[in-house]
Amino acid sequence: MMSDERQVVIFKLGNEEYAIPIMQVQEIIRMTDITAIPQAPDFVEGIINLRGRIIPIIDLMKRFNLEGGEYSDEMRIVVVDVQNQTVGIIVDMVSEVSRLSEDDIEPPPETVTLSNTAYLSGVGKLDGRLIILLDLDYILTEKEIAAVSSMNEEKM
Repeated sequence: MMSDERQVVIFKLGNEEYAIPIMQVQEIIRMTDITAIPQAPDFVEGIINLRGRIIPIIDLMKRFNLEGGEYSDEMRIVVVDVQNQTVGIIVDMVSEVSRLSEDDIEPPPETVTLSNTAYLSGVGKLDGRLIILLDLDYILTEKEIAAVSSMNEEKM
């Protein structure tokens, strides 16, 4: 009997691999010029105009307090749906779309979930690699979602 599977988009941030549900991904675009927004949270790089839609861009390296590297040609903006808001997240590289069996997914270790990491939904095992599964609905606090929402509305 086949177990349930999750179809995910796998991407890299630094040396680690992360995955998000493919259902939350609208599209993946190349890096583009980002317009800075005054007084935005430090992990909000700014906004882009995507075919007439204004989309806030979040740098996940900064969001997760990871050391960021230089921008590279492999970097992408993954346009995703977070709590009914369209946002772009900057990732170092999108590596693949894959299926993870529920049997290959474990809950995040308890020591990790004690801190502010509600956005970690599990750890997937794929071909000997560990993939950190993210729940994008928890990647921003309610206050941050409100700020991002106002960015979406301001520029329309």
